[in-house]
Amino acid sequence: MSLSPTTIGVMEDPLAQLRSEIDEVDQAMLDLLGRRLELVSQVGEVKGKHGLPIYAPDREQAMINARRAQATAKGIPPDLIEDVLRRCMREAYVHEKNMGFTQQAPGLGPVVIVGGAGRMGAMFGRMLTLSGYVVRILDRDDWDRAADIVEGAGLVLVSVPIHQTEEIIKALPSLPADCLLADLTSTKAGPVAAMLEAHAGPVLGLHPMFGPDLESFAKQVVAASVGRNPESSEWLLEQIRLWGARVHEVSAKDHDAEMGLIQALRHFSTFAYGSHLASEDRSLSELLALSSPIYRLELIMVGRLFAQSPELYFDIITASTDNLELIERYHQRFGRAIALLKAGDSEAFIERFSEIGEWFGSYAGRFLDESRSLLAHADSTR
Repeated sequence: MSLSPTTIGVMEDPLAQLRSEIDEVDQAMLDLLGRRLELVSQVGEVKGKHGLPIYAPDREQAMINARRAQATAKGIPPDLIEDVLRRCMREAYVHEKNMGFTQQAPGLGPVVIVGGAGRMGAMFGRMLTLSGYVVRILDRDDWDRAADIVEGAGLVLVSVPIHQTEEIIKALPSLPADCLLADLTSTKAGPVAAMLEAHAGPVLGLHPMFGPDLESFAKQVVAASVGRNPESSEWLLEQIRLWGARVHEVSAKDHDAEMGLIQALRHFSTFAYGSHLASEDRSLSELLALSSPIYRLELIMVGRLFAQSPELYFDIITASTDNLELIERYHQRFGRAIALLKAGDSEAFIERFSEIGEWFGSYAGRFLDESRSLLAHADSTR
């Protein structure tokens, strides 16, 4: 009995037909994704024209909820659909950011970015240019022309290393009376005080809670500490909101206290853990091979610190004596935790564990759910 070529093909590769159909579906998905990006570009143009922010959390959540319900009705895992849509939306925000934004302060004088050749300064310069402002750069080689560069400025934005910020602010030439003086430093009390002393006009302290390697401001946080004349800085805060960021207003004093925990202590702990790993000198590839997604993600978060500027992190950690005192308290509590383990006191450990859980309250369960989503994504990137 002779076999047809088709039958022989199926016998040789029983998955060939199914794989071919999957390839066709993948091609259809590519076409649809391409069309979606085209529509996103049009949405970006409309948002820019009508002064709408690129990130609309209510619209996003409503769309996610609707698609999850539709997926469930079709027997498709809703988490799968949400993962796909969120990845599409991240790409959409990158597309939209290049469409331009409504200018919140028409007629404003030139924007001068002190340290505009640096990565963060350049990032803000690009966004302000996309928003229609005339941007000038005042960098280290321009100080002999500083007075000319700031002449007529509507905004002077200081973006220099932390340890130089107050010195640079004090060295600024006289600014126009109505010029907004702002900074992008990760500490706020010192820079805001320096700006208030150096300039009699409006003052605003800003702290972007992200690095300059991001492609979009969407869903990021910018802390804002008003120094003087809040009504004169509202246009800039609204401009940042249009870029997709969430602006969180906080006093300079409270900001620095919170940053001690959010940044200084975390970065120090990461530094100390990385130092310990390097001193133990085990095979990093072997550690990765044995790591489940959660441990791999933790190791990634440690390793990424050491791919960045050591000077920057030294400045952040040592930005204030309060930070060092906080780290010393952490060291003392770390020592007490070790003593508890050495004593083999499981009851004391469980009691303290429960107390900490009570402090986290409902956030503990919420963080558990959020971490599952993060870990699912981490597992898919390996």
